Amino acid sequence: MALSLPTRQRRGVASDLPSPSSSPSKSYEKEDKRKRSEEGQEHKAIGWFLPLLALGMLRCLSATSNIIHDCDEVFNYWEPLHFLLYKSGFQTWEYSSQFALRSYLYINFHELVGLPASWLFPDDKVRVFYAVRFFLGFVSVIADATLVVALSRKYGKRLASYALAMLCLTSGCFFASTSFLPSSFSMYAMSLSSGLFLLGKPAFAVAVAAVGVILGWPFSILAFLPITIYSLARRFKQTFLAGAVTSLGLLVLSVLVDYYYYKRWTSSVFNLIVYNVLGGGESHLYGIEGPLFYLRNGFNNFNFCFILGLLFLAFLPIARRKYAPDLLIVVSPLYIWLGLMSLQPHKEESVVVYMFYGLLLVTITLMLNEPQSEPDGLSLLSKKNLSCQYEICIGVSLKGFLYPIYPLVCVAASAVIESFPDLFRDKYNPHDNSWPVVIAKFVRPLVLGLILSASHARTFSLINGYGAPLEAYKILEHYDDVGTGSTLCVGSEWHRFPSSFFVPEYISEVRWIDDGFRGLLPLPFNSTLGGTAAAPPYFNNKNKASDEQFIRDIEACTFLVELQLNRPYPTRGSDLSTWESVLKLYALQPIAALPYLDREFSPSMYRSFFIPYLWQEKNVFGMYKLFKRVSK
Repeated sequence: MALSLPTRQRRGVASDLPSPSSSPSKSYEKEDKRKRSEEGQEHKAIGWFLPLLALGMLRCLSATSNIIHDCDEVFNYWEPLHFLLYKSGFQTWEYSSQFALRSYLYINFHELVGLPASWLFPDDKVRVFYAVRFFLGFVSVIADATLVVALSRKYGKRLASYALAMLCLTSGCFFASTSFLPSSFSMYAMSLSSGLFLLGKPAFAVAVAAVGVILGWPFSILAFLPITIYSLARRFKQTFLAGAVTSLGLLVLSVLVDYYYYKRWTSSVFNLIVYNVLGGGESHLYGIEGPLFYLRNGFNNFNFCFILGLLFLAFLPIARRKYAPDLLIVVSPLYIWLGLMSLQPHKEESVVVYMFYGLLLVTITLMLNEPQSEPDGLSLLSKKNLSCQYEICIGVSLKGFLYPIYPLVCVAASAVIESFPDLFRDKYNPHDNSWPVVIAKFVRPLVLGLILSASHARTFSLINGYGAPLEAYKILEHYDDVGTGSTLCVGSEWHRFPSSFFVPEYISEVRWIDDGFRGLLPLPFNSTLGGTAAAPPYFNNKNKASDEQFIRDIEACTFLVELQLNRPYPTRGSDLSTWESVLKLYALQPIAALPYLDREFSPSMYRSFFIPYLWQEKNVFGMYKLFKRVSK
């Protein structure tokens, strides 16, 4: 017989009793959901192998096929590197010790690869050039792969896959990833910093941002401001120490390196900022652009990806729970940077200084409007190179000003594409499979395919339309029979000079021919005056031509480079009819003639994007010619 004994119930203590003001079960449930969500995303995340492989393949392709888009890249970065490696190269006024606007620490970073490559290939400077490019591509791969993995862990495999495809194939990222420019370096830092931020490592994110700003482009601090401020709000002490120590260490190192090369105590980072804030030249010397310039530039390099990226804020109310605040913080510099840049008519860096205040205010606003449950605690781009009066060296728009936000365009567009079904889904039914939702899901890969196809068309058009200068200069290595001491003369094509890495050793000097241009051109580093420590009297910051910059004796030219454009009116320099008497007098005969896209006489649609058959039929081409003097 079983006895039923009464059991005594323990009386609940005050702490056990629920109170109206607190609901621990709800908080536990919310925390549990968050953890389960994170675990689910982790399970669905993309591993490291796929991003590293895909990005690695495309960056290698970029390193070997990328053209040089801007004479700033050549004269302000490739030429100083060439001088450090081979004791010859062109110098701009910004590298004069009188002005000291450029940091040799940034050049030294690339010398870490260039110097061993020059030992490995002592007789082939072109291989050294491409070795440095491969290094740039490698850094880009690591940074972008980190961003993709972080996106997949936080927001799922689909969004990360879209971002990976765009980072690999959009024209902007394809070209910027292997460009030797401080703004490209800041772009690497933006990808890596954003990835670390999304991975929950704010201190590392801010440290990387400091590297991108000080070692790369100082004015990119504006793009890193949202992540920096938000990271400080989350973990102030740890983040502040990481950023401060990194910044101080790099600044001290930069000053020491500047002293070594300029032979005086100075800070190129400080000089650059002061020059652009206080002004050291006249802004009209560099040209001005209208408010739509950067919007057109963004569409050219990202096509529909750029439009979708701009729509991220419009989609945010629908997908706020998914993307706010972290992804909003990451993407926000895209709109602020682009908007404020478009409002400024000038192209020099001084305009960027005034963007700081607007970006700071918007960042603080984003922080004040974030959900309360999230935080756990509180490029010659200085002034556009005065020698580069031409707006862009190849005649196409690839502005380094926008490079730091290129990865953000891909991230924002990926988030918008991933959110297409959310436009039609019942917010109270997450498993809604109504026909509008199904159609939206079907549209996602179609839109991605359209973006990638247009990107390929853009990339193909630029490489094939404007690749002639690099190929023409490579031909010089096959004509060493002329003997040492030869002179290469360049007329109006000085702004497409691909760097001294493409000039063989048997050519003792490269000289500019007077074609009527009256701005200041780069001149060779003068070892007699002190090399990097020299302050040559012929340099100035007013874009005034120097008497020393042109060759006077045309008869001394062994080779001549010029672009022949068949136009109905005479053009300065780029018209071989100007040189006909010279060619006949000095027996210069063509040894290479390569097609070069005539931007002015080609329709915008067909020159910007490759359309099979129509690209060759509709566009107009000149001939990029290399001449060699022959014995009479």
